Amino acid sequence: MTMYFSRIELNRGLVGVRDLVGIFGGDGYMVHRHIWSFFADRADGRRDFLYRQETTQGWPRFYTVSERPPVDASGLWTVFGKPYQPRLITGQRLMFSLRVNPVRTKRDAENRQHRHDVVMEAKKRQLEKGGDKPPVSLSQIIQEEGCAWLTSRAEKYGFTVEPHTLRVDGYQQHVLYKKQGRITFSTLDFSGILGVTDPGQFRNTLFNGIGPAKGFGCGLMMVKRP
Repeated sequence: MTMYFSRIELNRGLVGVRDLVGIFGGDGYMVHRHIWSFFADRADGRRDFLYRQETTQGWPRFYTVSERPPVDASGLWTVFGKPYQPRLITGQRLMFSLRVNPVRTKRDAENRQHRHDVVMEAKKRQLEKGGDKPPVSLSQIIQEEGCAWLTSRAEKYGFTVEPHTLRVDGYQQHVLYKKQGRITFSTLDFSGILGVTDPGQFRNTLFNGIGPAKGFGCGLMMVKRP
């Protein structure tokens, strides 16, 4: 199956900075809906893409990996796309960038699954423990918990991380509103160098993403040669 990697940018000659609020409605959920509009031709409504949002000098930019090339029906965007068939071998080193929803899934006494934000969970444990030791900073919690979260999952996704290169930052909590109610999730940004251990599985990771909240801009791993 052929996949596509695309960069989507606003046509600045047609759109001014003031128009951004009109396009996105000043609402994070509108960004989500806008991205889905690039893939609106699928009859069953199934998501067959990953995306990541970046901001450059105040302008939004999106990267997507998808089964179909994104299509802009509004004329406001330019899509730079190409077939995406990465050549991977065991032992290959790649620089990577990744935004994820860092959660752990636990079951309660009634065997129902609940997702827990690893950063907030660690912060809560620290507050409950108390003691005479000085509190650990939020930035240290983010680095330690983020590293543990990714490295513990890397093997099943077909790679290992070089620990001394791994950087974790950009922790954010997001609240989106839609008619049915409120959506909350958090994100962490990772960057560093990885080693491919299972080329087939890692290709699946590049195509299908890591972790939950993929429909809201999480999970897309972007790689390049060091």
